[in-house]
Amino acid sequence: MVGIASCGVYLPRYRLDRALLYQAVASWLNPAAFLPGERTVANWDEDSLTMGVEAARDCLGEDREGVGAVYFATTTPPYAERMNAAILATALDLGEGVKTADFTGSPSAGMRALLSALREAEGGRRVLVVASDCRMGRAGSLQEAMYGDAAAAVLVGEERLARVEGFLTLSQDFPDYWRVEGEAFTRSWEDRWIREEGYFRFLRSSVEGLLKKHGLSPGQISRLALPPLFPRDQPRLAKELGFSEAQVQPSLFEQVGNAGAAHSLLLLAAALEETEPGGRVVVAGYGAGSDSLLLTVTGRGERKVERSLRRRKELDSYEKYLAWRGMMPAEKGMRGEEVAPTSLSLSWRERRAILALVGSRCRACGTPQYPPQRVCVACGGTELEPYRFSERRGRIFSYTEDMLAFSVDRPAIYGMVDFEGGGRFWFDFTDCGAGELRVGAPVRMSFRRKYTDPVRGIVAYFWKAVPEVKDGD
Repeated sequence: MVGIASCGVYLPRYRLDRALLYQAVASWLNPAAFLPGERTVANWDEDSLTMGVEAARDCLGEDREGVGAVYFATTTPPYAERMNAAILATALDLGEGVKTADFTGSPSAGMRALLSALREAEGGRRVLVVASDCRMGRAGSLQEAMYGDAAAAVLVGEERLARVEGFLTLSQDFPDYWRVEGEAFTRSWEDRWIREEGYFRFLRSSVEGLLKKHGLSPGQISRLALPPLFPRDQPRLAKELGFSEAQVQPSLFEQVGNAGAAHSLLLLAAALEETEPGGRVVVAGYGAGSDSLLLTVTGRGERKVERSLRRRKELDSYEKYLAWRGMMPAEKGMRGEEVAPTSLSLSWRERRAILALVGSRCRACGTPQYPPQRVCVACGGTELEPYRFSERRGRIFSYTEDMLAFSVDRPAIYGMVDFEGGGRFWFDFTDCGAGELRVGAPVRMSFRRKYTDPVRGIVAYFWKAVPEVKDGD
C-alpha cells in the first residue's frame, strides 16, 4: 500500500512577538484582533520557494534517488507564469526525468497536492510534496497577526512512517479569503460568518464523513490534526466532533501562526512524530472546502517540528519587518538602485551549478572544486564527476561586514567558506547580524533569493551560508 516515507519541516529563524506588532499599530488596530503568542517571519531573502527547498532537503536528506515527481503547493508563488516546482526540483538536483506540477489558489493546495501524490504513487512512483506559504496582510490587519511563514514536505511512497488508509474530499467555492492577480494582500469577508458557515461546517463534514466511510469512531483515533483559523476554534470543533483534548494535535498557532498551504502538512509531520506505531491519525485541511486523510503510524521519525521551533531568534523591530516585506520604502543608495540584467541563457546552461550548487570532483585525486571545472586545479586530471556542495557543511575562512554595500538588513556580510572534504568559495552570509560571526565557525548552505529585478520581472536564486546555531540561540 501507499504510505508516507519521510517528512521535512522548515520554519524561518525569525519570530515576531504579536505584542510588539500591536504596540506599533495600536492607534488604529481593532482591539478584537489581539491574538496571543508570536508568528514566524521569513527573512528578507526568503520566499515560499526558498523555504520549500529547505523543507524538501530536510525530508530527503542526501537520498535523492527514485523521486519521480515533485508537487509544489503555495498561494504565494514567486512566479505566476513559470513552473516553480521545476525550479525547486532543479535546486534539489533531481534530474530531468522528474515530473513537476504547481498547486495554488487556496490554502487547501497543500492537502490537494498530497492527495494527488497518493494517486500518483499507486503506480509505484515516489512523489515529493512540498507546501510553503509566505502570505502578507496589510499593516495593522488581523491577517498580518494571523499569518505565519513556514514550509513542510512529505515523501509519498513506502510506508516507513505511516500507511495511508483513505481520504475524503469536499470542494466548495466559499468566498472567505481571496486575492486577485496583482494584489499583495489578502481580503476577507466577516470573521464570524467565515467560521460558522465555512470552517466549522466544512471540517465537520469532512472528518465525520471520513470516519463514517471507514467505520471508525473518534475513540479509535490517536491524533486529530485540524488547521487553525483562530486559537479557540480548533479545540471547540474537536469537542463537537467527539474528540478529547488529549487527542487533538496542538495547532502551533501561537508559535507559528496560520501557515496557509503548509499548515496541514506541518501538523501531519508533528502528529506522526508524536504518535506511537499502530495509532491512527486524521489530518484535515481547510480552504475551498475541506480534505481529510486517515493514516496508521508504522514508524517513528525525528522530532523535526520540535527542533525547528527551538531554532528561533526574535525580530525586535516591526519597522524591519515592514522593510523586509517591501511595505515600507527603504533608501537603497546608488549601489542598490541598479540591477544588472540577468543572462537567462547563461543561467540555463549553468543551472546545476547555480541552483543546485553542483561543482566537480576529480576522479584521480578526489579534490572537490567549485565552480565545476573541466581540468582539475590540483593534479591537472581531466576525469571529473559532479559533486553536490549544497549538503556539505563548511567553516568560515574569512568574512567582511560591509556597511556601504546595499542590503535590506545591513550590514551586508560576505566571505569565504571552506567545505568539509575540500572546496572553497565566496558566499553571502544570512540569518545573522553584525558581530555574530567568527573565523572557523561552522556554517551550512541555504537556498535563498540572491536578488529581485523588478524591471524585468526576474527573481534570481543562489546559495548562502547560514551560521550553525544552538537550539534557542
